[in-house]
Amino acid sequence: MAKKNARDSRIWLSIQKEKKEKRKYVLISCASLLTFLLIWELCTDILKLAPSYAMPSPLKVFRSFVAKLYQTAPDGSTLPVHIGVSVYTALLGFLMGAVIGSPLGILMAWFKTLDRIVKPVFDVLRPIPPIAWIPIMLVVLGIGTASKVAVIFMASFVPCVINAYSGIKQTNEVHIWVGKTFGASRSQLLFRVAIPTAMPMIFTGIKVSLGASWMALVAAELLASSSGLGYMIQIARSVGRADIIIVGMLMIGVISMLFSAALEYLERRFVKGVK
Repeated sequence: MAKKNARDSRIWLSIQKEKKEKRKYVLISCASLLTFLLIWELCTDILKLAPSYAMPSPLKVFRSFVAKLYQTAPDGSTLPVHIGVSVYTALLGFLMGAVIGSPLGILMAWFKTLDRIVKPVFDVLRPIPPIAWIPIMLVVLGIGTASKVAVIFMASFVPCVINAYSGIKQTNEVHIWVGKTFGASRSQLLFRVAIPTAMPMIFTGIKVSLGASWMALVAAELLASSSGLGYMIQIARSVGRADIIIVGMLMIGVISMLFSAALEYLERRFVKGVK
């Protein structure tokens, strides 16, 4: 009974410590954000280090954000429409890259014959920057959604393949040997030993590909698009609306942060040892 009470006490103390750490993290994050806004306000409205049309204050950006929720000027669409187009395009290309890239990296690392066939082609395509695919995709697929999805696919595909490949290759040989000793088949070794061991690397590749997807999306929308956050930023630049440019930039950051938080939640659910 005494041992049970002591164990329960340790568990309770551990939970309380974890809650305290979370509260501390939230307070530090809020203080950091508030400090950033104060410095921004100090440099704009108070010290006026730059003209208001070039560097608007946080209050002006917030007003533009609220107005852009229902106003279509100067780019012809409201902010929610632009967000919807960008999120749809980015998610479609990102999911295609992750769904195809991660399994391909796993199979390349596990099957030597497939590795010999695919790796030379992949090594040629890997160094090509995603932005370099934009002209050819526009020629082949046109200015619509398909060309942007294809560019985002190339941006997200490469990190997923590399990290999944590296994760499988780093599987401890001792674990493989133990599995073989207990009579595990090759498929069982792959799904019960190699892939669970490689999951942290696989999720790292997925998170890297998410960031690359947004960079590729904005680049594609800046160069050739008729809607989306990148298009909104481009039109705002052409008419000298720095406030709308910053609204678009902040929306990209916030949306990317939300997606990253969702991936981290999934990683905690599916990867052992990740908190």
